[in-house]
Amino acid sequence: MRRFRLADRVIEETSADLPDALAKAYRHRIRPLCLCREPGLAMYIAQVGDQYIVKRMPLSGSEHDAACPSYDAPDELSGLGVLLGSAIQVDPESGLSALKVGFSLTRVGARAMPVVGGNGADSVAGDTKKLSLRSLLHYLWHRAELTAWTSRWAGKRHWWNIRWHLLEAAQQMTVKGGMLNEVLFVPEPFRASDKAAIEQRRAVALAPALPPRSGPRKLMILLGEVKEVLPARTGHRLIVKHMPDFPFILDEGLHRRLQSRYENELALWGADNASHLMMIATFGLSPVGLANVEELGLMVVAENWVPYESAYEKKLIDALAKVNERSVKGLRYNLSADKPTAAAVLQREPLPLAFYIVPPSADEYYEEALRDLIALRPELGAWIWRPGEGEMPPLPSH
Repeated sequence: MRRFRLADRVIEETSADLPDALAKAYRHRIRPLCLCREPGLAMYIAQVGDQYIVKRMPLSGSEHDAACPSYDAPDELSGLGVLLGSAIQVDPESGLSALKVGFSLTRVGARAMPVVGGNGADSVAGDTKKLSLRSLLHYLWHRAELTAWTSRWAGKRHWWNIRWHLLEAAQQMTVKGGMLNEVLFVPEPFRASDKAAIEQRRAVALAPALPPRSGPRKLMILLGEVKEVLPARTGHRLIVKHMPDFPFILDEGLHRRLQSRYENELALWGADNASHLMMIATFGLSPVGLANVEELGLMVVAENWVPYESAYEKKLIDALAKVNERSVKGLRYNLSADKPTAAAVLQREPLPLAFYIVPPSADEYYEEALRDLIALRPELGAWIWRPGEGEMPPLPSH
C-alpha cells in the first residue's frame, strides 16, 4: 500500500480522504512525495475528468522500491538510456520532456521522398541526438505505461483508455517548440450512433493539417491501429481502426518501402489474429481533403497491447501476461537489433528480474555486450533464453 506526503500530511492510497486531498493539492500546486523510500520521491498529480491521479515523474521509475507500483525498469536496460540528456531532455521541476526529433512537421513545395523507418534503420538510424518516428512511438507507449502488465488487468485494457493514456502522456512532452498533444491525433472510439459528432470533432482536430494559402504546410502526427492496407487506383489506402471512412494515402514508393523495411512487423501481425499493428505517421491534408502520409513507423503489440518484436518475445510476453506480478516490457527505440536490451523486467521482491533473449544470430560481441549490460545492474536478477539452443526456460517461481 502506497503512502504519499502532501505538504505536512501523510496519507495512504486507500484513504477515503485521498480524492479531496489530491484535488486540494492540485489546486495549490503541491507536489506529492511517494514514501516507498525516504525521504520521499517526487510525483505529480494528473486530472482525469473530475478525478485526480498520482503519477510518477518521468524517468524516476527505477528509484522507487521494487514493491512500489511506481517502480519501473532502469532506463539503461532499454534503448531509452542512450537518448536521455540528448534527444530527450526532462525538466525536473515541470516534468516536461523536450524532444528533439529527426522528422519534419512542415512541408515546403512538392512532396519530398517519403521515409520509412524501423528494424534498426530508422529515419535517423541509431541516432542518440534525435528521435525517429518509431522511437517517439516507443516513448509515448512507455510514458503512457502501456508497456506494463499484470494478470489482474486481463480484459480491462481497451482503446478508449489506451487513447486517454497516450494523450495524457503527450501533454507532458514538447516537440519543435510546441506541445506534442497539439499536433498528435489519436482517433476516438468509433460509435455508429455518434458518427456525425465524431466526424465533427475530427474535422476540428485535423484543421491544423489543412494547407494554408501560402507558406509551408503544417503536418500532424497520427497514432492509431492499422486495420488494413488496400490497393487504390494510384498508390494504396491505409485504413485505421475507428476511422473507417477516412483513408490515409500511401504513394507507390512509400508502400513499397513499407513492405520491405517492416517485413518482420507485418509478418508477426499476420501470424497472430489477436495482435494489433500500431502506426505512427506524419501526414498533411491536400486541398481536396485527402490525408497524405509523409513518413511512418510501425510497432506490433500483443492482445494485451504490450509490444513485441519477435516470435521469441511474443512467447515471453504471453507467459508474463499470466503472472500476477507487474512486468514492464523493454523497447528498443533507436538501437539496432545487434545491441542487447532487456526484453522485460518483472517487478518482484526482493530482487526484480530482467529477461534477456539472445537472438540465434548473436555473435561474440553481442554476448560481451550482454554481460556488460547485466553487470551494470547487479541489483536485478537475470533470466536468459537462447532460442538457438532450446525452448524457452520456465519463468522462475517466486
